[in-house]
Amino acid sequence: MERACLQSLPSRRTSDYEEVDARVTKFALIAVKCIPYSVPSRLVGQRLKIRVYEDHIEGYLGEHRVLEAPRLRRTSADHHPRHIDFRHLLPALKRKPGALVRWRLRDALFPRSEYAQTWQQLITRLPEGNAARVMIGLLEMAAADGCEVRLAHELANLLERNELPDLQQLQDRFCPRVAQMPTVSVRLPSLATYDALMEAA
Repeated sequence: MERACLQSLPSRRTSDYEEVDARVTKFALIAVKCIPYSVPSRLVGQRLKIRVYEDHIEGYLGEHRVLEAPRLRRTSADHHPRHIDFRHLLPALKRKPGALVRWRLRDALFPRSEYAQTWQQLITRLPEGNAARVMIGLLEMAAADGCEVRLAHELANLLERNELPDLQQLQDRFCPRVAQMPTVSVRLPSLATYDALMEAA
């Protein structure tokens, strides 16, 4: 009975996402379903097409995918979820480090608790400008491949000893060094040597 009422299948698979528009604010943020997500700061002022899937979102500028992030939802335990990737905001913060001090989403910026605790030590014990510059330097180091966790462990050690991080020392230790190419001197033999070998043969 039911089979007789069924219609033919659509010619193409239906979309498994909802598409919404989002404009990137001057703080490199977009709002998707009223939840803020950070995007690369180079996209400030652009309008993105956001595909909202069940478990993640994707952002497109024209045909190019420029963002992928887990989809967040409000829960009883977290009324104000937000997805902030500090790598997105580093270029803007390096230009204006003082913006870090009073940015309302600053606490969501830090990738691990050790970075947040280090910030509290810096802002308590240093002038605001110095604290911001040191913190942004630490985040820049954390953005290097494989450095975020190792640097977090070192920051935890410094916190235990109640010491402030020395940015220069940490950069020397954790930042990849530029490989030095060896100087190779090539001495070409004289053609007369080949002539002598040919005569000897």
